[in-house]
Amino acid sequence: MSQARQYEMKDSGVEWIGRIPRHWELSKMKRILCNASIKGHPEAQVLSLYREYGVIPKDSRDDNHNVTSEDTASYKYVEIGDLVINKMKAWQGSLGLSQYEGIVSPAYYVCKFISNSISRKYLHHLIRSRAYAQEFERLSTGMRVGQWDLGIDDFLRVPLLCPPLPEQAAIAAYLDDKCAAIDGVIAEAKSSIDDYKAWKASIISEVVTKGLDTNAVMKDSGADWVGVIPRGWTVERLKALFAFGKGLPITKEDLVECGIPVISYGQIHAKCNTGVEVLPELLRYVDAKWLDSNAGSLVGEGDFIFADTSEDMDGCGNCVYIDSLDEGARLFAGYHTITFRPKKTKRNKYLAYLFKSDAWRTQLRSRVSGVKLFSISRRMLNSATVILPPAEEQAAIVSYLDDKCAVIDSIIAEKEALIAELETYKKSLIFETVTGKRRVC
Repeated sequence: MSQARQYEMKDSGVEWIGRIPRHWELSKMKRILCNASIKGHPEAQVLSLYREYGVIPKDSRDDNHNVTSEDTASYKYVEIGDLVINKMKAWQGSLGLSQYEGIVSPAYYVCKFISNSISRKYLHHLIRSRAYAQEFERLSTGMRVGQWDLGIDDFLRVPLLCPPLPEQAAIAAYLDDKCAAIDGVIAEAKSSIDDYKAWKASIISEVVTKGLDTNAVMKDSGADWVGVIPRGWTVERLKALFAFGKGLPITKEDLVECGIPVISYGQIHAKCNTGVEVLPELLRYVDAKWLDSNAGSLVGEGDFIFADTSEDMDGCGNCVYIDSLDEGARLFAGYHTITFRPKKTKRNKYLAYLFKSDAWRTQLRSRVSGVKLFSISRRMLNSATVILPPAEEQAAIVSYLDDKCAVIDSIIAEKEALIAELETYKKSLIFETVTGKRRVC
């Protein structure tokens, strides 16, 4: 008999929890937790909640993005062991126990334990399970930009599963062990993906700047960003090859369910964007009325759409190459974009690969303006240069990189599928265990 059938089960009376062991009790969050709004010292360390890492000092993950400079006088005091809840992202699993003393912004709730009838570690796994996440999403209101507010009173009324304390301890220990093992495999797969991405980037960088012939005679390019290049290559100003334009003057509110396809800066910065082709996942839509007033924002084969803004330095230079369009198809460049229209050849896929290289992007990164947002202007592009192999060599480079990148991308896709499978299994494991459907003691 399987472990899941060794318990005598009963109906919990809560649809989203389902059946539970007969000897388990059902309570409310308010029986063990209370909302605390104690103001902390403004100079205390600021804490933040990360789904992957839990509650940790805010500046310990990202020195550029997460250091706060705002007034912290209204921040709330957190003690070690307090439950911290991101009111806007609780439904995504953004809640957890703090291992630090400090302060958190008003965007968080801080709950203190008023009862010893619950194991903190068990509660941690319980409220981060998929069933509770779905209930938090149902209770959250006031959607704005993909975020909802979960009311603290609603949270405290949520049903709480209470096994006997020894079982809570066993469940917590079991899930700590199993989740750690799963997380270890996931971390290894993510690290491997990073290695493959770095390898892919190095291959692209080497080939687009030095060519495929390792015995080629080299010459000084005269361009600081690239150094020596094969003797038959030339250096050209970007403005000599392209006419620059701009995307539609729209916002997200102008997008519709169907119409004329458009690619805006958000899609250009999307992880799925390869930079060298138009993928269906990148397409959004606008009303056909924009054809009458902004036909100049349409792009065609051989064109590029560059994002004119980036939230980090790495994203400066992100673009989409329009490799092909169906006959009669139309495509707009969207908001916060700059278009490149070729003055000469429309076969520019070599340049699409060149634009992905760190070497070429140093020209933009050394000139971008901004602190939290980095902006690229057409003036900056006017002074940028590119290197060009002969047409036949460009075609050979593109063919080589297409094949090489396809192999690497296939390996990455397999590892990403494994991660998705493991994360799904982990969610199921947690749900079945914290609701007693899988017996562990």
